[in-house]
Amino acid sequence: MRLNRLTAVLFIVPTLCLGAGPTKDCVQCHQAKTPGIVGQWKHSKHSKNGVGCIDCHRAKDGAPDAFKHEGSLIKVIVSPKDCATCHEDASKQFEASHHADAGKIMGSLDNVLAEVVEGHTVINEKGEKVKMSAAAVSGCLQCHGSEIKVLPGGKLDPATWPNTGIGRLNPDGSKGSCAACHLRHDFSIAQARMPENCGRCHLGPDHPQMEIYTESKHGIAFAANRTRYEPLMAKKDWIPGKHYEQGPTCSSCHMGATKTLKATHDVGERISWTLRPAVSEKIDEAAKKFGHKNIKPWEKRRDDMKLVCRSCHAEGWVSNFYTQFDNLVNLYNDKFGKPATELYKMAGAKGLIPTDVQFTQKIDFTYYYLWHHEGRRARHGAAMMGPDYTQWHGMFEVADRFYTQFIPELKELIEKGKSAGGSQKDGARALEKRMDEILNSDMHRWSIGKMSAEEKAMRKKASDEFKKRYAQ
Repeated sequence: MRLNRLTAVLFIVPTLCLGAGPTKDCVQCHQAKTPGIVGQWKHSKHSKNGVGCIDCHRAKDGAPDAFKHEGSLIKVIVSPKDCATCHEDASKQFEASHHADAGKIMGSLDNVLAEVVEGHTVINEKGEKVKMSAAAVSGCLQCHGSEIKVLPGGKLDPATWPNTGIGRLNPDGSKGSCAACHLRHDFSIAQARMPENCGRCHLGPDHPQMEIYTESKHGIAFAANRTRYEPLMAKKDWIPGKHYEQGPTCSSCHMGATKTLKATHDVGERISWTLRPAVSEKIDEAAKKFGHKNIKPWEKRRDDMKLVCRSCHAEGWVSNFYTQFDNLVNLYNDKFGKPATELYKMAGAKGLIPTDVQFTQKIDFTYYYLWHHEGRRARHGAAMMGPDYTQWHGMFEVADRFYTQFIPELKELIEKGKSAGGSQKDGARALEKRMDEILNSDMHRWSIGKMSAEEKAMRKKASDEFKKRYAQ
């Protein structure tokens, strides 16, 4: 089907290298007005295969963002629905991905921060947004995608455009933006495969995949061989063990083909854990809670990723890596994620902190940092073999946040609740009882001076051996 459609395009569009047809007019004008765009297109496979400006930008009658331009009905935004004319399989895979839903951030805590805490949104008496928060427009929505609003005459609302966020909501009803990764107007495969391409959004304090990749052996190996690999990355296939022997990029593992596995545009298809929330779950279970159906089981997702790993690594190495990864996620969940979440929610349920508007109390920020920043860094570090992000930027900072800020702030709330009397006093006592149970458990009792004699002896022995080793 794809070949037939592409063939149809080639017959419909006059050969561009001869300078015929509507694209000739576009190129002649934009060569003077926006030469960068024309230069990008000339380097693209689109240009070499006779796909011109009008083929992508042509608008249908009645399209909300359509407008007349130099005798043609066009639109500015080229959506995944348009790209599907030739790239049907890739479009369907992308539509099913978590990337395509990234624009659905509006109700999340992240968006509350951007619209309320750090930003300001103007609301009219009808509860409608009349002015969006600049922090959301220039920050969150540039990665997650905005809902593109069309003004009269097909012009695009500057509060929502320009935007190539991966989960953009387009005027034609489609989700996403192919240009988020395949930067226009050359749409280079090689460029889309570069780790920096993913690092445009996947970096920073809460999801530092780019920094972790740079620290990892994968990232180091790619950097060392980059000049050798770059000419090969423009090929349709980029298969480990065939086209390169080390240094995979993000797309290699999450999307790329192997000798036994097809490429995919669903970046979550090989992910078994969700590392985003306060407490990690297997990704299929998390998806079901949001109403998704026909979800690929996490075991199958992991099996597919293991196939990628085994392009370079032995079976035992791969299995042992996943054991280490699972153990770290479970440690974070059991020691910090679950108890912190339980205690924080309990404080709200007992009326000790307001729950109608978050980030009004210090503990709101403390808890958010614990899972959203430090907790994510630890889990992502383990997933991508970044030991510094697992330890010092991750679990150490989680522990610091939990023991030196979160627990003391809970104790302050408890004392305040006891002093208030009534239902708050009862709630404070219930919260204190549960907090004491957690702190007296095996994982936390050391922090209240109750480490067992056996563990103390083991720690002393290890310390003595360390001193002896380095005293020589």
